[in-house]
Amino acid sequence: MPQIVISASRRTDIPAFYMPWFMTAIDAGCFEVQNPYNRRTVAVPATLDQVHSIVFWSKNYGPFLDQGYAKELVQRGYRLFFNFTINSTHPVLEPMLPALTLRLSQLDRLVDTFGPGCIQWRFDPICFFLERSGHMSDNLDQFEIIARRAAQLGLRLCITSFVDLYRKVLRRAGDQCDLQLIDPPMPQKVATIARLADHLAGLGLQLQLCCEKNLLEALPPGLPVRASSCIPSERLVDLYDPGISLAKDSGQRKAAGCTCGVSRDIGSYNLHPCPHNCLFCYANPICDAQ
Repeated sequence: MPQIVISASRRTDIPAFYMPWFMTAIDAGCFEVQNPYNRRTVAVPATLDQVHSIVFWSKNYGPFLDQGYAKELVQRGYRLFFNFTINSTHPVLEPMLPALTLRLSQLDRLVDTFGPGCIQWRFDPICFFLERSGHMSDNLDQFEIIARRAAQLGLRLCITSFVDLYRKVLRRAGDQCDLQLIDPPMPQKVATIARLADHLAGLGLQLQLCCEKNLLEALPPGLPVRASSCIPSERLVDLYDPGISLAKDSGQRKAAGCTCGVSRDIGSYNLHPCPHNCLFCYANPICDAQ
């Protein structure tokens, strides 16, 4: 029977806000997880014999590192992998995050502890927006700073996508600020990705796209950009050992180009609301309530 990969979590930021709950479940040997669609609770194993590796997702690994959770999990024998979303600082798009200097320091610490092979940098999402003045802008102003630090630390890829303008996202933007999120036309997206890919290539980094099948198909031949796997099963096998399924996760957005491997997500939209309060968040009930 294959071991499982735990995803912690696409649905919320567990390393920043919910590590006490996470460690309680580790102690109990089982996560009680609510299905986001039918609200039924299922048990997800948390013991070493059944868990191959844990993939964490976060925008702020400060609490995870400062409070000793990284060290404790390693001492217990768990094998860890990290998706770290580091975007440009923007007081409206992502108002509750630490300063970029602090987040880059967290990246330093993760690399020092686990090595660059265990970390994926996500710059996600790319946002174009119209300011009240009528000026069109984006959130790419610190992209090159982040890319340079990632390359210096030995990371070798960047995962990105363009913001998905769900109705709740557009409503939230209209209610909370004077900023209008824009879905740029395909030629502009292609030009943006080509520019970013060229810059990253000069640093030894590859650009990968998350759930952007149509954009990938529109890119010019020979551009070194491919679909990403935020749950990279083959990489986890290379880092650690075999024992997991290499099948793609049918529960993700395969039609949009998701190539993630099978995992068990243990977060909850409702039970673990994310206080980051990002403007473009499609999942967070806190945002809609404000």
